[in-house]
Amino acid sequence: VQLQASGGGLVQAGGSLRLSCAASGRSFSSYTVGWFRQAPGKEREFVAAIRRGGFTYYADSKKGRFTISRDNAKNTVYLQMNSLKPEDTAVYYCAADQSIIMTTMTSSQYYDYWGQGTLVTVSS
Repeated sequence: VQLQASGGGLVQAGGSLRLSCAASGRSFSSYTVGWFRQAPGKEREFVAAIRRGGFTYYADSKKGRFTISRDNAKNTVYLQMNSLKPEDTAVYYCAADQSIIMTTMTSSQYYDYWGQGTLVTVSS
C-alpha cells in the first residue's frame, strides 16, 4: 500500500486543519492507520490511530482537540485538528499496517507503510 499525506499548511493559533491520508491498494480497510508527528529537533511521536473496525486511540495530549476518522470507500483517513497551538507545529506522517495490535498502536516501529509527511505550522 502507498500513502499520500496532505492538508498541512500555515494556520494561526486556535485555528483548525484537516489532514488527509490517501491510500492506494486493496484491502485498505483492513489496515490500522496512525498519525505521527515530528517537530524540529524532537523525536517522532504518536498522535492518533484508527483500527479497521473504527476503534480510535489518541495520545493523551491530543484528546478533545484532534479527531481521527476513516472513509474506507475513499481509502482515506483524516485527522481533524482543532484549537491548534504553536507546539503542534511539526511534520505530520500517516502510517499503516495490517498487524498492529492494541499494545503496538502507538509505536512507529510497528508500522510498515509510511506517507511522505505534510508540514503543519501554527503561528502564535
